[in-house]
Amino acid sequence: MKRTKKISLLTSTALAACLMIAGCSSSTSSNGAKGQNSSPNYGLKNITLPLKKQVTLKFLTQSSPLAPKDPNKKLIWQRFEKDTNIHIDWTNYTSDQFPDKRNLELASGDLPDAIFHAGLSDNDILRYAKQGVIIPVEGLINKDMPNLKKILDTHPQYKKLITASDGHIYSFPWIEELGTGKEAIQALDDIPWINKKWLDELGLKMPTTTDELEKVLLAFKEKAPAGTNTVPMSFMINHGGEDPAMLLGAFGMGDNDDHYMVNEDQKVVYSASQPGYEKGIEWLHKLQTEGLIDKEAFTQDWNTYVAKGKNQRYGLYFTWDRANISGNNEDYVPLPPLKGPDGTVNVPRSNGYGFDRGRMVITSANKNLDLTAKWIDKVYEPIQSVQNNWGTYGDKTQQNIFELTSAGTLKHLPLNGTAPVELRQKTSVDGPLAVLNEYYGTVTTKPDDAAWRLDILHNIYVPAMKSTYNYPPIFLDKDSQDQLTQLETVVKPYVERMKAEWILKGGIESQWNDYLKTLDKDGLSKILTIKQQAYDKYNSGK
Repeated sequence: MKRTKKISLLTSTALAACLMIAGCSSSTSSNGAKGQNSSPNYGLKNITLPLKKQVTLKFLTQSSPLAPKDPNKKLIWQRFEKDTNIHIDWTNYTSDQFPDKRNLELASGDLPDAIFHAGLSDNDILRYAKQGVIIPVEGLINKDMPNLKKILDTHPQYKKLITASDGHIYSFPWIEELGTGKEAIQALDDIPWINKKWLDELGLKMPTTTDELEKVLLAFKEKAPAGTNTVPMSFMINHGGEDPAMLLGAFGMGDNDDHYMVNEDQKVVYSASQPGYEKGIEWLHKLQTEGLIDKEAFTQDWNTYVAKGKNQRYGLYFTWDRANISGNNEDYVPLPPLKGPDGTVNVPRSNGYGFDRGRMVITSANKNLDLTAKWIDKVYEPIQSVQNNWGTYGDKTQQNIFELTSAGTLKHLPLNGTAPVELRQKTSVDGPLAVLNEYYGTVTTKPDDAAWRLDILHNIYVPAMKSTYNYPPIFLDKDSQDQLTQLETVVKPYVERMKAEWILKGGIESQWNDYLKTLDKDGLSKILTIKQQAYDKYNSGK
């Protein structure tokens, strides 16, 4: 790993002559002409943080229901305000309400200065940019944002991924590196966790083939200690890491969350139209007819799924980290890749990246562009990004993610049984940030749960992961994105509805040809053409 300089905690260079900013609040008037801004301080130089006189900016954001309703009650933001002397007047909605509330506020014309943890899709970014609701920011990056500029200069793939086809950058990204390529932590989402305690109590060996798994699940159904409460296998259909897609690798290419895969000829294919997919779904239906699949697997929500997991009712289930479902104990262990009926062993690779393009945008109502840019740039300081991503240290009111070492670095503390996702939702602030591979060992330690998960991937799953390539989060031009969105709105719901229906009721063998014809009629070939052209262009560097 590359070395970086040690960063002192939450410090900024305070020059003797600080700029005095008149006024204490930015304007939130309606946006002006498309993409234009007559900001009075755009172009002013030598803004140094912390300011001598406090300035207020108005941001729109979202947070977990587990977090304080007022973001300024979070210790991270309290320290950040002290370090910048910029007060943020937050309008905060819970994550379940945020998309609708955000869209209503943007449509109203009464705009905030910026949207933090914006959750904007590519389609959103391009639409609001065209409408002039959000502004290009590449000039601000070059002039006011040395931290982000350094990241983009040294990791040019991220600059490519945030640059629109018109050459502008409209949003600030979230970047979390944990490994690279197949060995990145996102390479597999839906790890299957099998009840090792039941295997041992019933004298069963770890299954290594699909037939052996079927026999183990039957034994779980008939003899497991949970009795009538036993659920041999559970999942949440079409729900990312909780879907059983990983098992389909025993029948060919397998499946993943968005169904796009790149073969060894670097051709983009749709996993849910491949021959192996048909055989894998047929096998899952067989398990269903034998009563081995949870009856609620096709309808349950997250809370129901977790509740049964906490009660140790599952023989096999799927998720990113077992701690979030069955607790962080050794009762459940990873199920290794299975050999299929024809001898195939394959772990389908996801298209997951530690990257999100639309984490923050600046609106055309913002009258303090340089100041806003400097505030945003500070979240890209290595030690600040680490805290924003995971949480902080020294909080006397609740459990901490970190301790601050004498060297000024952050050391992850043991979770002590707390689900990592819950602790992060309470303490982190998310939004735009960058945690790069070179920060581990220099700025922070790896989270224990992440290091443990990487070991599982590298030792158990990556050796059986056949795909050399996956599909990166390419930023399409607006016409292609609009067309893709329109087509996917028809194709993906149909594919996932049929997937659930076939596992439940069967019929995939007799309906497969008609299904493929429907996919073609609904535009799958056009989708693949758009994805292939974008992939080829991305790889060519144009």
